[in-house]
Amino acid sequence: MDNSLYSLVDTLDRRLVSYGETITVVESCTGGALASALTAVSGSSQWFRLGLVTYADQFKRELVGVSREGLELEGAVSGIVVGEMVKGGMRLAQADYGIAISGIAGPGGGTEEKPVGTVWFGFGFGDQIEVAHMQFSGDRNMVRSQSVEFSLRKMLQLIE
Repeated sequence: MDNSLYSLVDTLDRRLVSYGETITVVESCTGGALASALTAVSGSSQWFRLGLVTYADQFKRELVGVSREGLELEGAVSGIVVGEMVKGGMRLAQADYGIAISGIAGPGGGTEEKPVGTVWFGFGFGDQIEVAHMQFSGDRNMVRSQSVEFSLRKMLQLIE
């Protein structure tokens, strides 16, 4: 993990420890990279509750309660789905905060409507859910790493 990413995780670690709060993540296109980054910090077991990789839609539905309607209406890479992912992940883990990520990392899978690099994020804090959309560029690894960094930066903004 590079220094800037470690610094973000370290800052999140200090805030969660000081607040006595917890976080969970539900990932798709990042394949566990966010959970890996979060648990790279010693002592993360104090605040990291659960990390799920729900790559297949079936498990988005079965594990975190994403609605069939949301998947059929908007697709897995959408605001409605990441909102449901984060809500379900927080409920399952009984966590104070949550992050969900679903996107198209490439190189294939993109469409005109949702090109490669399209990533949706869900952020949960208490009873509130906020979603965000980003369009990243670069190869698969770059899209994934930019997604992890964005999610950490955004979560830090939300818990300040």
